[in-house]
Amino acid sequence: MKKFIFSMVMFMMTVFSMNAQVAYEAPKLFDNVYVGVQGGVTTPLDFNSVFPLNSVAGLKVGKQLTPVFGVEAEGNVFFNDNNFIRWTNTFVKGTNVGLNGTVNLTNLFAGYNGAPRTFEVKTNTGLGWVHYWNAGNLNGITGKTALDFDFNLGKTKAHTISVTPGVFWNLMPTRYHDFKFDKRVAQLGVMVGYTYHFKTSNGTHAFKLYDVGGMERTIADLNAELAKKPEEVVKEVRVVSKDVETVNETYVVQFAQNSSLLTGEFMDVLNKIPTNVKVDVVGSASVEGTAAYNKKLSEDRANAVASYLRDRGVTVCNVSGVGATNGPTSNRLVVVTVVK
Repeated sequence: MKKFIFSMVMFMMTVFSMNAQVAYEAPKLFDNVYVGVQGGVTTPLDFNSVFPLNSVAGLKVGKQLTPVFGVEAEGNVFFNDNNFIRWTNTFVKGTNVGLNGTVNLTNLFAGYNGAPRTFEVKTNTGLGWVHYWNAGNLNGITGKTALDFDFNLGKTKAHTISVTPGVFWNLMPTRYHDFKFDKRVAQLGVMVGYTYHFKTSNGTHAFKLYDVGGMERTIADLNAELAKKPEEVVKEVRVVSKDVETVNETYVVQFAQNSSLLTGEFMDVLNKIPTNVKVDVVGSASVEGTAAYNKKLSEDRANAVASYLRDRGVTVCNVSGVGATNGPTSNRLVVVTVVK
């Protein structure tokens, strides 16, 4: 057992060390929210009476707190009464509302690479409250232990088709008064669902990933580009977390992929530059696209920053775009350096 625990600890340390140089953007309140519909069938877990299958339909709404952990509320309607729900003669036999926690096992063990993978596996477990219709208004506590096999579709991965096998537990049935997991009053089922992930404040449908190590290298490259001009004074830039910090007199602005739109977050960064100084502005792009496209995009980004600074009254001396630099995602930057 000690060897097993030690092995698991070492494995987890390896997983997290591989991702030590990357960080994801902290989401806002309504970021990474999704809604979905689902339907499926269940049958008694003890298989004493497999048929007729119990049909189930429902809705869910959730939020990813991190690329690994999330919370989800779901409501389901049961239309049959094979073992799980008794003493009802209405069309809807029962309704269940639950609160579940999700763990993305794919991102936990393989790391988050900046976008949802085409196929991912999650755990989906929680507790709920069931109401039996036309059965003396009985209520009870339920549980869910399931796996979500998610197929993320489309270029932006905004749409997900899920296949969810799991066990639905009736934890406080009338026939057995103790609170317990009992297969005699549990259902084995499979649900199929569709989920839509709303667009977040970063312009995508998922968490935005920062390659901190790559950003350090990119900023060093841009500083080297500035250093080629002998009259310029170039200060050191240091990145210590997912947010780009300003050190001394160098300021860094991050752009979304294929975009030269200056966001409010980085307008706040530029607002810290005093209006009585002179600055140089250098833009860059990531490696996607042709060299000509990347050169133009980097210039557009630099011009967007320069225009904003001029509107504030800052004197902009030199504006240039260097095109693509090393790293696939970390160099969508504009570096502003105070020269006097």
